[in-house]
Amino acid sequence: MTTTHAWVVGARGLLGAAVTARMVGAADWTVVETDPLPWSEPNAVVFDDAVRACTESLLAAAAGSPWAVVWCAGVAVTGSTAVQLERERDQLQRVLDILAAATARHPGPPGSFFYASSAGGVYAGADAPPFTENTPPRPLAPYGHAKLRSEAMVVGFGAATGTKVLVGRIANLYGPGQSIGKSQGLITQLAKANYSPQPASIYVPLETVRDYIYADDCAGLVVDALERLVHGDDASVTKIFASHQAVTIAALLGHFTALHKARPHVMLGMSPTAGYQAVDLRLRSVVWTDLDRRDQMPLPVGIQVTAQAIIAAMQAGSLAR
Repeated sequence: MTTTHAWVVGARGLLGAAVTARMVGAADWTVVETDPLPWSEPNAVVFDDAVRACTESLLAAAAGSPWAVVWCAGVAVTGSTAVQLERERDQLQRVLDILAAATARHPGPPGSFFYASSAGGVYAGADAPPFTENTPPRPLAPYGHAKLRSEAMVVGFGAATGTKVLVGRIANLYGPGQSIGKSQGLITQLAKANYSPQPASIYVPLETVRDYIYADDCAGLVVDALERLVHGDDASVTKIFASHQAVTIAALLGHFTALHKARPHVMLGMSPTAGYQAVDLRLRSVVWTDLDRRDQMPLPVGIQVTAQAIIAAMQAGSLAR
């Protein structure tokens, strides 16, 4: 099988690192080594130059063979400001524009682009769960609206350039290495709180339902779905990436109690962003469903692995922020 060369954008994040590890271990993928993009650089020219270097490295390495950009970047969360969301959208648009210009200079087979979106963001206000790819998106928060607009940007880029596009609407991602500095990742926050004097804060009802997918499981789905996109006939596909297991926050706290023989260190409270959260966010993919038929990490085991990684990081003084 022909090797596909990939540029993983956001390769140091939770999903990006897991996708990179999957691709490195696969015979039909080659991850192109690039420097991380300077996301916080205020000078747009410096950012653009870094993007051009990465795109040229990707297309030169591919040299007429299939290539893929795997977008796993982004630090925005439900409570992010309009300025933060606009900055992320602007950076995505800059990458798309530069990539479009670069592909015009490097004729060859069409490339592929994966965009990691948020199922919770785009379906937060939708009706009649479980939500599928056929459910009309209905964001509640500016974050969800920004994700939906970014999806449209990527799809438009694909249509204009002939690049195949895969939009991944991802459930609640968790696992070792998740940043603790972002106000998301409830499993990570609960695990950290068990070993910290600072409790985890919960601002939604305990009957709130979520779908939690382990990062390595999600990465496996992303790579397999991208493989199908690269070698298939579809021009644009949107797929939900989820465990298809509905879990209430009360049940999640029960898992922590059983594993640690003590009640989780939590504090119930109120937040102005609580209104952006759906109570029932069950998910069910109806696209490429055969890819979903696989073994996945059991939630109690995933919680334990995540907690052990946090303990190790605390002991080493290298807890991600």
